[in-house]
Amino acid sequence: MESGNKRSIASALAAAALFGASTPAAKALGVELHPFALAGLLYAGSGVGLATWLFARKLLRKRSVTTGLVGADVPWLAGSVLTGGVIAPGLLMLGLAATPATVASLLLNLESVFTALIAWFVFRENFDTRIAIGMALVTAGGVVLSMAPGGFQAVDLSALLVSAACLFWALDNNLTRKISGGDPIAIAAIKGGVAGATNLGLAAVVGAAWPHAGTALAAMAVGFAGYGFSLVLFVVALRGLGAARTGAYFSTAPFAGVALAMGALGEPAGAGFWLAASLMAAGVWLHVSERHEHTHTHDPIEHLHAHTHDEHHTHAHAFEWTRGETHSHLHTHARLTHRHPHFPDIHHRHEH
Repeated sequence: MESGNKRSIASALAAAALFGASTPAAKALGVELHPFALAGLLYAGSGVGLATWLFARKLLRKRSVTTGLVGADVPWLAGSVLTGGVIAPGLLMLGLAATPATVASLLLNLESVFTALIAWFVFRENFDTRIAIGMALVTAGGVVLSMAPGGFQAVDLSALLVSAACLFWALDNNLTRKISGGDPIAIAAIKGGVAGATNLGLAAVVGAAWPHAGTALAAMAVGFAGYGFSLVLFVVALRGLGAARTGAYFSTAPFAGVALAMGALGEPAGAGFWLAASLMAAGVWLHVSERHEHTHTHDPIEHLHAHTHDEHHTHAHAFEWTRGETHSHLHTHARLTHRHPHFPDIHHRHEH
């Protein structure tokens, strides 16, 4: 496996662990916070923390703060902020209010299923039987968890709210994939700032009580790690893996949440939970053990993103640079045909 793929996978797994751990933490904070207030503070912590990171980087590296995006990227960014920063977190907080954190954590695996379906059938990412079976197993686990305690005759509303949040985050993932060549810290900071302000505004409209300073700071700290830094890593993974496969690796997130919920909150786990966990674990394994390799052709393309020089980047420069240094500028790729293991990253979006 190429080093770039390893870094992308590591980024996706680290993003998953941070986000997964934030679910039971948000559940605990939600005891004294209105769902909109909690969502607002989580994203405000993300936005404020990442904005501070950006300006600290500017001071230390003495370079300007830029998103690395162009005008055509604005609609994609706006869509990702609306679906993933405004709608999805509100639905999740409403669902968490009546759903055990262990169950909610595993239900979040549905995000990877929805992400893949949208990536495959709307944005035309490639997939094979192995990946499809894996998604089917994850879906089956989600169905088991969505059943009401009384049996298979009814579906629990709170579980449906969590599932709906997963659908909107899946839309967000695919929209963010379109701009993943930009600065991931800037993208995540914008999303956090706008989403935080919007959700706090909604909390004010519905008359939600403002929490104590300690609770607010705790929620913002959870948001910075589980929503902000996690999103930065997720965007890095999207750039290297594509939406469907990043979602597959990210589907390990609920297990971090489950471990924390069972250990810190003392929540029990029944037979249905373990059945769902087994189905989802099998589906995740099929994804993370995939190997995709074939002869493929890169069409000529001109774009802008952070990169180092490798077999895909052999262009000349009109400015001084240090070989091996990561840099960003508008550059052109010539047509290239070769064979190596790869994922549908920003350079491998070819037909199959």
